[in-house]
Amino acid sequence: MSENTNASTNPVLTFEGKKYLINELSEEIKESIKVLQIAETQLKMHEDTLKLLSISRNLLANQLREKLKEIG
Repeated sequence: MSENTNASTNPVLTFEGKKYLINELSEEIKESIKVLQIAETQLKMHEDTLKLLSISRNLLANQLREKLKEIG
């Protein structure tokens, strides 16, 4: 799903290969688009959080490995 704007400021929704003029869609559909955009944003945020947690976990494991080498 993507939104584009053209010179006439009538935004276009591209969804599953089809283009729709957003201003011509019902309010219910516009609300569904907004909710879907929020869901996509939240998914991206959580994917980024998972990447950061994975990097942090690896760093902590490496630190633990080094500390354990010192004692044994």
